[in-house]
Amino acid sequence: MEQELKSNTLIQPIVVTLSAIVMSIGTLAGFGLIGTRVENSAGGVFAADATLITPDTPAFSIWSLIYVGLAAYVVWQWKERGNPRAVRIGWLASASMVLNAMWLGVTQLGWVWPSVVVILALAVILGMIVGRLGEEDRHSLIESVVVDGSFGIYLGWVSVASVPNVAVALIAAGVNPGAPWAEIIAILVLGLAAGLGVMFAARLGARWSVAAAMSWALAWIAIGRLGGPLYSTPVAVGAIVAALVIIGATAYFFLNGRERSTTTTRATGDSAAALGDDGSLRKAAKSSTRPES
Repeated sequence: MEQELKSNTLIQPIVVTLSAIVMSIGTLAGFGLIGTRVENSAGGVFAADATLITPDTPAFSIWSLIYVGLAAYVVWQWKERGNPRAVRIGWLASASMVLNAMWLGVTQLGWVWPSVVVILALAVILGMIVGRLGEEDRHSLIESVVVDGSFGIYLGWVSVASVPNVAVALIAAGVNPGAPWAEIIAILVLGLAAGLGVMFAARLGARWSVAAAMSWALAWIAIGRLGGPLYSTPVAVGAIVAALVIIGATAYFFLNGRERSTTTTRATGDSAAALGDDGSLRKAAKSSTRPES
């Protein structure tokens, strides 16, 4: 059994590392170094002005932060072999990196609908990763930043990015409602994004990394609609409101969680002080049954 455990703690980081290499190759294609840049692939349907809910170009710089974080995670999981958190998310992290490369691959081929399937699968996997991270205690600040921070940002960004990906696929299929329905649908979709952010805050432990990445994407949707060719004040306002809702919900659940934690700690301390050791408990019980003079 011990030999099997050692084998698993060695195989998992190897697979994660190989997955990171595959992702790196896909990234080179996405940046146009060995292929076509994402925004120019599939006839330009992934460009920043492709839909009303696509973030403006500078928003995609967040990928640099995500890739740096994932690279740091690969190093961390080698140093922390046997760490319960590393073991619990290792295979899912590997899957997320492969899916990342797959998405870049299918977009290179111009396969729009398969890209929707891949990015939704990626979002689900990332949600599972962040959920599992919340079930185990963090052991250091580095772990919090490298692991929780990296996958939180990854989840937040992909969650919002999946929305314009679906819209792109619908447009490519000939679905184009036109004004004013396009703006109405865009605002409704932004409302769904806000609801998703609230759900993340409620169920995943009010993670600021998730909220920050989602708000970043939504802010750049607003900027794109106010300054780009697809000008739309209503959509911009909707994106700003959605970002504020997500930040507000995260703050609420964060403060609520801290308050519950503080209350629990105080209650535990008070109980320990009142009970003392077994001897003092018996003395207290005996004195309480003695009649008053």
